[in-house]
Amino acid sequence: MSSLAYVRGLFLAVASSALIAASPAFAGDTPTSLKGAEVVDAAKAKSLMDAGAKMIDARVAAEYADAHIKGAINVPYREKSAKAVDFDASQDSFDLGKLPADKNAAIILACNGPECWKSYKGAIAAIKGGYKKVYWFRGGFPEWKAKGLPIE
Repeated sequence: MSSLAYVRGLFLAVASSALIAASPAFAGDTPTSLKGAEVVDAAKAKSLMDAGAKMIDARVAAEYADAHIKGAINVPYREKSAKAVDFDASQDSFDLGKLPADKNAAIILACNGPECWKSYKGAIAAIKGGYKKVYWFRGGFPEWKAKGLPIE
């Protein structure tokens, strides 16, 4: 292979990687923190549920029907906005009316792990909606299942 062909191939590989990284479909993982919410792991989420917190599964209904955290309530976050911290919530829909009426009730939002933005966005909607005890289970269903915790 000539050095020109090698450089051309290397350039194309780097350029392709940059385009994929910049694409909303490949936006990457959610942030590791969320102002106004406490980020929890599976053990803490289970402990909170045992104490009466409501687990909110923000995944689509078909995913929830396939399998979900035992006791979780399905409130799908319908996402059309970019998978980014500065997403435009007006493009999305999330029915806050399906969350507990008591805004002081503890709620945990989960979806399909760090690469899934639905629970992150749902947690933001809950915070903006006046919920005071919002927990974000960033690891979501995959972490719960991997820990062998109850699913249905």
